[in-house]
Amino acid sequence: MRIAEIAELLKAEICTKDPSQDLDILSACSADLMSDVMAFSKENAMLLTGLVNPQVVRTAEMMDIKVVVFVRGKKPQPPMIELAEEKGIVLLSTDYPLFVASGKLYSKGIRGRGE
Repeated sequence: MRIAEIAELLKAEICTKDPSQDLDILSACSADLMSDVMAFSKENAMLLTGLVNPQVVRTAEMMDIKVVVFVRGKKPQPPMIELAEEKGIVLLSTDYPLFVASGKLYSKGIRGRGE
């Protein structure tokens, strides 16, 4: 799934500049504990979380996660956006809760670990 499709499906705002239009997201992880995210590693992955702090971007970078979606209307602050842009990570913000956002993505073919 392309970033523009994800943003449209989740009615999400793209918070970072110039997201890669070629990036094809194949899997996702939904978690607020970064230790849980570290147990998840897949190529072209996305993270959905309600946690909004720089550690999210650092964890995404370490786990090669390309897209982070903040749920429940949470928005990253400018320093976090700058860090994400520096690391090539796209940040999105949706008003949907974590469960609903995850379900919408799952219904469109995005899968998690073990599937």
